[in-house]
Amino acid sequence: MSRFLAYSPEQAYLLPPNVKDILGSDHLCFFVHELVERLDMKPFVEAYGEEGGELYHPSLMLKVWLYAYALGLTSSRRLEQRIREDLAFRYLGGGSQPDYWALNAFRRRHARGLNDAFVQVLEMAQKLGLARMGTVAIDSTRIKANASPDWVDRIEEQREQRARKRRQVRRWQKACDADDPQEGAGMSVGSACQKLEKLDAPRQLQSLPKVVKRSRTDPDSRFLRERGGRFVLGYTGEIAVSEDHFIVAARVTQNAHDVHALLPIVEEVERTCRKRPRRVLADSGFYSNRNVAVLSERGIDVYTPQSNLAHELNGGSPAVDFGPIRPSDPHLLAMQHKLRTPEGRRIYDRRKTMVEPVFGILKEQRSMRRFRLRGLVKVHQEWMFAALAYNIGRLYATR
Repeated sequence: MSRFLAYSPEQAYLLPPNVKDILGSDHLCFFVHELVERLDMKPFVEAYGEEGGELYHPSLMLKVWLYAYALGLTSSRRLEQRIREDLAFRYLGGGSQPDYWALNAFRRRHARGLNDAFVQVLEMAQKLGLARMGTVAIDSTRIKANASPDWVDRIEEQREQRARKRRQVRRWQKACDADDPQEGAGMSVGSACQKLEKLDAPRQLQSLPKVVKRSRTDPDSRFLRERGGRFVLGYTGEIAVSEDHFIVAARVTQNAHDVHALLPIVEEVERTCRKRPRRVLADSGFYSNRNVAVLSERGIDVYTPQSNLAHELNGGSPAVDFGPIRPSDPHLLAMQHKLRTPEGRRIYDRRKTMVEPVFGILKEQRSMRRFRLRGLVKVHQEWMFAALAYNIGRLYATR
């Protein structure tokens, strides 16, 4: 009698009738399935017209994409392969095998449906006592675009200027080398000198207009500065995170500076959660006297230091001594006083523990260091897929 278990890969029956016997009843794919079944899919259905052939059901496509982003799978071609080979994807697909073109078309199409699904998931979390809106931390990160930089501005104009300068040089050289019929000792240089006087000596060809560097493949992308002084061709991904690490708002912008993003992201929090946060935490890049004044008028307690104060809070030397000229804006003075108190320092220090781990998960575990799609509208939809899948993962972990 053999001590080994029976092994026959050619057998016709490999899987049990019930998928839960293999994956377990508490597998993430079953949670994604049940959650999507509870969503109102009307915005997804209304995005299609009456004409055309039969399509894969929006619930099927949304389930497989959300589960894919939860696993860090963002390629439509890889997802097509996994739906054929992976048991969890096969279950969510109901035996269907959509190709990469259909998968990618669904991801690009449903901006409104994704926003509605994002709001519905937050409502589910709040009914369970999660996604609390007492304190919200805001931050941004640079995400690479699916594009390559090209020197494209004014290329044709520069080529024409170079050709014109070369023709000018050749005319000048030809006039210098021409024979003068009156040349001789004691005689005038004649018409050759007059011709040379009418010609300007050519300048160097390097005096050309400045070239602006941008991308042909994704014109919406921008060169944005990262930490360390490096530049990345991409977009700025912004999120607002609740105390229990739920993403309560997400945006993609072309902003090179965060100072313009604070008010819009707070307004996005109010829209998605239908309530106003009591306290907002943000780093020094979001600070401006106007931002603090506007949010204070709305009854929001803001904790965002000015750059000098941020250096002091992060362990550097005290803020710069302004000498006889001291800051006079009341909001700046109040912020300095608030953040230098032990209680204010303790509240502001919570920002890192709230928002930074979320970025770590999205970029390290969920492969959101580079977008797959191109264009501001499409990359925003991709960012919303990642944020929605993250919130579903949080619900799954805290169920």
